[in-house]
Amino acid sequence: MSLDHRLTPEHEELRRTVEEFAHDVVAPKIGDLYERHEFPYEIVREMGRMGLFGLPFPEEYGGMGGDYLALGIALEELARVDSSVAITLEAGVSLGAMPIYLFGTEEQKRQWLPKMCSGEILGAFGLTEPDGGSDAGGTRTTAVKDGDEWVINGSKCFITNSGTDITGLVTVTAVTGRKADGRPEISSIIVPSGTPGFTVAAPYSKVGWNSSDTRELAFADVRVPLANLVGEEGRGYAQFLRILDEGRIAISALATGLAQGCVDESVKYAKERKAFGRPIGDNQAIQFKLADMEMRAHMARVGWRDAASRLVAGEPFKKEAAIAKLYSSTVAVDNARDATQIHGGYGFMNEYPVARMWRDSKILEIGEGTSEVQRMLIARELGFSA
Repeated sequence: MSLDHRLTPEHEELRRTVEEFAHDVVAPKIGDLYERHEFPYEIVREMGRMGLFGLPFPEEYGGMGGDYLALGIALEELARVDSSVAITLEAGVSLGAMPIYLFGTEEQKRQWLPKMCSGEILGAFGLTEPDGGSDAGGTRTTAVKDGDEWVINGSKCFITNSGTDITGLVTVTAVTGRKADGRPEISSIIVPSGTPGFTVAAPYSKVGWNSSDTRELAFADVRVPLANLVGEEGRGYAQFLRILDEGRIAISALATGLAQGCVDESVKYAKERKAFGRPIGDNQAIQFKLADMEMRAHMARVGWRDAASRLVAGEPFKKEAAIAKLYSSTVAVDNARDATQIHGGYGFMNEYPVARMWRDSKILEIGEGTSEVQRMLIARELGFSA
């Protein structure tokens, strides 16, 4: 396929619109919200009015009729300014709404997607468990049939968008049976917020993403209708793998945005900050560091757009998504470190955006598949077994 990933006029218009929103609306407000660990409700409402939560979904479900490339463009531009806002969008779309769109019944789509596309409610995806981590096959949460209901028991951790005032549902993975060889059959089930027995813990105290909502969930004899099953019974694990494949592209776009934001802030600072009577950007050591940062961000962008283009074209994209996620997350950490170094002591002060970017970068090497998992996936695509 062609590697020409220049944007169409429509995608470029979207990029400019989100860029303007990020600088004019997000940037002036997010620093204060971040330091107070507050969820950016007003910003999220505006994102909903802009249609960002509906970007990759058809208009018949309240979406914008766009594609995954459009979502990535929006995520990158938001993350150039702030990652808490970007991950709220990413999780709301890729993990909240996408499972219902890809695998849900027509009734489920019409019930939930319009409100999610408009940003009226957020959805979450309850996968990770305290003892599971990246081992989704080790799921211990159970769902047992009782008449026309599922009875769910278990817990989940590190779940984004799960406890906000506008969270409408969590799609939970649970063991619903056993295969002939004894391995668990995992299914996905919608649990609406406020269902009796479903409790949401207080927000985690995190290193970064302080304006993103992340919590632990508990399910004690939670009853929901059998009709809340998403997709086929016992196919939840396969569905989850598909969701993560796509989600890695979105996270890669977000990581690229953070890496580019580090360049943006560092170039501005290097031109303004004077030492020994001249801007520090006059020093070749600073210029070379900035050149390396720009190179990394550029190549990360090529990677995620390549994977997204393959997805949109209906071509295999698993390997490319893993490569993009692995590379871009590494680049984000590297650029955040270098940006902090360029800023010197000011880079350690929370009033400067690069301090926030530094705190936000590390999770990108962990969430939605660690860097080690990405290497495993790439090796498998090359023909090696684990």
